[in-house]
Amino acid sequence: MQKQQANIKVKQQFPLTIKRLGINGEGVGYFKRTVVFVPGALPGEEVVVEAKRVHPKFVEGIVKKVRKRSPHRIKAPCPVYEQCGGCQLQHLAYDQQLIEKRDIIIQALERHTKINVEELDIRATIGMENPWLYRNKSQFQLGEDHGKIISGLYSMDSHRLINVPECIVQHPLTNKITQVVTQILNDFHVPVYNEKTGKGIVRTIVTRVGIQTGQAQVVLITAQKELPRKDIILSEIKQRLPEVVSVAQNINAKKTSIIFGNETIHLSGKEIIEERLEEFTYELSARAFFQLNPIQTVKLYNEVKKAAGLTGVEKIADAYCGVGTIGLWLADGASEIRGMDIIPEAIEDAKKNAAAHHIPNAHYYAGKAEVLLPKWLKEGWHPDVVVVDPPRFGCDEALLRTILKVKPKKFVYVSCNPSTLAKDLQVLSKAYDIEYMQPVDIFPQTVHVECVAWMSRVV
Repeated sequence: MQKQQANIKVKQQFPLTIKRLGINGEGVGYFKRTVVFVPGALPGEEVVVEAKRVHPKFVEGIVKKVRKRSPHRIKAPCPVYEQCGGCQLQHLAYDQQLIEKRDIIIQALERHTKINVEELDIRATIGMENPWLYRNKSQFQLGEDHGKIISGLYSMDSHRLINVPECIVQHPLTNKITQVVTQILNDFHVPVYNEKTGKGIVRTIVTRVGIQTGQAQVVLITAQKELPRKDIILSEIKQRLPEVVSVAQNINAKKTSIIFGNETIHLSGKEIIEERLEEFTYELSARAFFQLNPIQTVKLYNEVKKAAGLTGVEKIADAYCGVGTIGLWLADGASEIRGMDIIPEAIEDAKKNAAAHHIPNAHYYAGKAEVLLPKWLKEGWHPDVVVVDPPRFGCDEALLRTILKVKPKKFVYVSCNPSTLAKDLQVLSKAYDIEYMQPVDIFPQTVHVECVAWMSRVV
């Protein structure tokens, strides 16, 4: 294979048949027994590809010509789709996106586990009726273009900032607020951060909207604590954007692609905004995690509840609980919920949310689940069901070891990353059977897919 690989040169063009979508949304094919990744190409298409980068085990290519088009290929409606890295699948019909997302989960299981995928019950992806204008939060970077401040996203494979005045997967109010705040910074010549020189102050505008409540929050991410013209910025936001009920500043002085720093300062209005999911109202502080698509989140949490199969007597451990959304959703079917998260502000929000909804059987603790669960076990508290909703890098290895020791009857894994889900399921398969997996499309037009995996303890 190495000799075959050496024959592929940068800028070489060759025909390729696309076999499937990769985990990053790119088309995947094989040339001279070498895997080739091609952004923008779709399964079933025959394309002419130019090698852009040649690696020891794979090649990255670009489409030069489409000889045979997929019947599912459509024209992407976003004018900056091919420049902006925010979406990956706008050129694929939505019904087919749902099919391909299920296949991405299957690929991850085949790549990272020894589990027989053919024997698994992997259900059809639950989609969205209107797969546009759904995101309740935006994080737009700031930069300058010919002396004017712009806000947008970095293009794929580069740090070239693409001006995005209207993102069609964002809720319209987040677009409006971001553009008005950008204009305020322009009007009063507030210096924006330049990552190359390390100079400037305001790095990012983070906007979050309570879609059901209409409340909005703005967080200005700055490279230093001092914010020039702060009072006039706050005054202008209040005057031009009455929907904004909360303004905060977060300081991130590090040279990093991570958006938030550790220090957040409340600047104006309330410290939180509220959002509703069916009968629940949640208080959200600036750094608290909350699902970005409330409409699909309701479907996701109902699937979690279905998988948990509660009868009213179960004790539930809710790891990576955030502001308590999943735990509160399950509380009426459990005897007790204990939620854990390493972000203290989120735990405070979770406690407030439980109190506001008069749910006395939900309790929340700041700390790591792998530390708290063994402690509770020694105290005689044993969970019947463990629910996890970890970040993209999956469950901490120590937590997985803890689960295998604690051995709850049911384990419900809510995943936003098929690869880390598969790796974690391989570890857990030592003691658990996968009853079924239910993909849910939280992020239409992107390659991301959520999945609820229900596992039961092997007796």
